[in-house]
Amino acid sequence: MRISFLLHNGYHYGGTIRTTFTLAEHLAERHDVEIVSVFRHRDRPRLGLPAGVTLRHLVDLREDSPEYDGDHPDAHRPARVFPRGDGRWKQYSALTDARIGDLLRGVAADVLVGTRPGLNVQMARQAGAGPVLVAQEHLVLDGHSRRLRRDIAHEYGLLDLVTTVTEADARSYRRLGLPGTVRVESVPNGVPAPSVPPADPSSRVVVAAGRLTRVKRFDVLVDAFAELAGDHPDWSLRIYGSGDAAQDLRAPLTRQIEALGLGGRVRLMGQVHPMEPEWAKGSIAAVTSEREAFGMTIVEAMRCGLPVVAADCPHGPREIVEDGVDGRLVPVGDPRAVARALGELMADEELRAKAGRAALAAAERFDPARIAARHEQLWTELVARAAPRRAHSPAAVARHARTGRAYDAAYAAKAAAGRALRRLGLR
Repeated sequence: MRISFLLHNGYHYGGTIRTTFTLAEHLAERHDVEIVSVFRHRDRPRLGLPAGVTLRHLVDLREDSPEYDGDHPDAHRPARVFPRGDGRWKQYSALTDARIGDLLRGVAADVLVGTRPGLNVQMARQAGAGPVLVAQEHLVLDGHSRRLRRDIAHEYGLLDLVTTVTEADARSYRRLGLPGTVRVESVPNGVPAPSVPPADPSSRVVVAAGRLTRVKRFDVLVDAFAELAGDHPDWSLRIYGSGDAAQDLRAPLTRQIEALGLGGRVRLMGQVHPMEPEWAKGSIAAVTSEREAFGMTIVEAMRCGLPVVAADCPHGPREIVEDGVDGRLVPVGDPRAVARALGELMADEELRAKAGRAALAAAERFDPARIAARHEQLWTELVARAAPRRAHSPAAVARHARTGRAYDAAYAAKAAAGRALRRLGLR
């Protein structure tokens, strides 16, 4: 098969990029695979080029490049095809509308895979006849704006397959009432086996990793560790990651650590890549997020042989961790529950070793080769059936587009009315 992935920016670093690169590399062992990056801001991709995969871009943001597109007049006009409800909308423009549209109408692929909702919506609006159209959801439907959910409910009707990373999110998509021609399946992310030996259960280190933002609730983890510090003086907590310009909790977390007298025992380690050697230095992993789309850090830790204490937030953790076997699931935002679960493992090295072995075995189901095989199976079936979308007539697609424009106009009118009421102090 000829497979083409459409990615926001393959030259950057992030979970969607990493999982797309991993999947593409494994598929390239048997298929012709390319990744099309909408944007390019640097000479080489931060994660390196996946073996056997072609990477190309549509819009060049390198100021020293002879093909620099930042001065193109359409780059400063707002996008009208890429949906406003997508959180990246301001980065898109009339130029991206045109470049993506040209790609979608002329791409020579059997399977075309979008990797974020805005691109999937644009794919539904502009793709020509031919490829099987696949929307990959790397976040969760419930976390999208109301406007984007409305676009998804309407536009995804022209796609062939929607894949989510959890079954819980797949159920949310099925409740949207998409046409029966649109298949919805859950396929988790693939996580490669680490290149380091499994963690030593005799280690006295708890490891956590993630962006230093509120949703990760590292404050809960620090409070939980504070409850255990006196009974386990030889244990330490290492938190890996950094924040972003809008929200970086390093300073408040540092103040919290110092106020609890944990300086030297709870350390903010910064962002480290690769992370596998750091997981392997611990014997327990902790994930206290209040929201996860999947739980990559959980799987990464388990692949290194660590049992995971995870907050039982919606979607990911409960589909990864088997409570009491390879980790513990605890209520969201509850430091005492986190402390009880951590304390049980910290007090018993044999229990840590047993749970670590179980985690190592359970995490094999996320091996990228297995995940690639599942995607391959789904796509092959659709290609063999010539995909229902290929039967959509131009008239049907045009009617669908007119309905979408009517929805857009109604939404814009409602938003304008709301702004007018707020200016008058009536809302």
